[in-house]
Amino acid sequence: MLKKEIAIHFLELASKGKSREAFQLYTSKKFIHHNAYFKGDATTLMEAMEEDAKKNPTKVFEILRVLEDGNLVAVHSRYQHFENNLEMAIMHIFQFENTKITELWDFGQAVPKNMVNENGMF
Repeated sequence: MLKKEIAIHFLELASKGKSREAFQLYTSKKFIHHNAYFKGDATTLMEAMEEDAKKNPTKVFEILRVLEDGNLVAVHSRYQHFENNLEMAIMHIFQFENTKITELWDFGQAVPKNMVNENGMF
């Protein structure tokens, strides 16, 4: 399995409420992450992803682009939460050691209601 396929499957599982399975299958015991809103360990992020899936069961998480370069994979996605009408562009960057994710960065930007850029974010 290619690293980009692993990153895609990891995000698909996590977005559907199966973050425990995603972490068990694909993360290294050395896994760390850089999300500013959670402690940097695997368990904290896994539980946060699980909680988000429970709170937002109707959300849309759509993977748009995936790039693989050596031990790095970048995933550009669209997140839409219907209850509060939130739409976001999200970027995940994964670092791998062999076929296990060792490090994760994620960034999000809300899609503004009045967008200046005529090309959009997606």
